Amino acid sequence: MEYKFYGSNTPSIKPVNPDFTKVKDQKHLYDLLSDIWCEYSCAPRYRKDWSKENKTLGQCSISSFLIQDIFGGKVYGVPLKEGGFHCYNVVDGIRFDLTSEQFGDEKLIYDDKYEQTREEHFASKEKYERYLYLKNTLLDKLK
Repeated sequence: MEYKFYGSNTPSIKPVNPDFTKVKDQKHLYDLLSDIWCEYSCAPRYRKDWSKENKTLGQCSISSFLIQDIFGGKVYGVPLKEGGFHCYNVVDGIRFDLTSEQFGDEKLIYDDKYEQTREEHFASKEKYERYLYLKNTLLDKLK
């Protein structure tokens, strides 16, 4: 399978969290999340545009913090024209973005300038609940 997410050609990263040892690497996680991402896990402002063909739309922050749970590292943001940030991950110097496909051919600038925090993102109860949905659904899938 050809992966199209940003950083798909980077070296494999192994989980550091024992709850996720069945996740082989970031490509395997992408495959697993591809079956979980849905309209419910999508950010509400993008739900009307979410589709199985654009499954990564509105999934960035909750996916990035779940990735951090699994592989460690930091979550950074790319400033968006309409405000806010698009989240991605850096683990052991390896930069990748499992939800970059939502931008099509648009080139994002991944410069690690804007570190993102759980406290800021999960201040939104709705976002935290979507994150828990993604995490718990993944854990169920791994059983």
